[in-house]
Amino acid sequence: MPTPSMEDYIEQIYKLIEEKGYARVSDIAEALSVHPSSVTKMVQKLDKDEYLVYEKYRGLILTSKGKKIGKRLVYRHELLEQLLKIIGVKEENIYHDVEGIEHHLSWDSIDRIGDLVQFFEEDLKRIDALSEIQKRNEEHS
Repeated sequence: MPTPSMEDYIEQIYKLIEEKGYARVSDIAEALSVHPSSVTKMVQKLDKDEYLVYEKYRGLILTSKGKKIGKRLVYRHELLEQLLKIIGVKEENIYHDVEGIEHHLSWDSIDRIGDLVQFFEEDLKRIDALSEIQKRNEEHS
């Protein structure tokens, strides 16, 4: 299993490849706000662990294992963002909050959160009812 740091890299590489068709060390460094030398070290480790294939000066491609994990990591991130939006977390807090919790949840928890998001989205009155509860609670505090 990849470490949280490895997950961040795999997720970012997956997103870059989906968006641009490729992921360069400089793009990864910029997206993660780290030094290119740190990216190179991690990419070499991910290559060794067979998440991607890295050829110096040529770029990198995700292996099928890397793609599968990358897709799941992006799904996890988007799902958590969706949940936080539904439950009324302020937009400016969502990204930071997701970054803080995503590595600390089991895939079982992620699946249950997926069920909860589906529960709310299948009947938007549920979201409205939650908003009403939040308004009442804010008035009382």
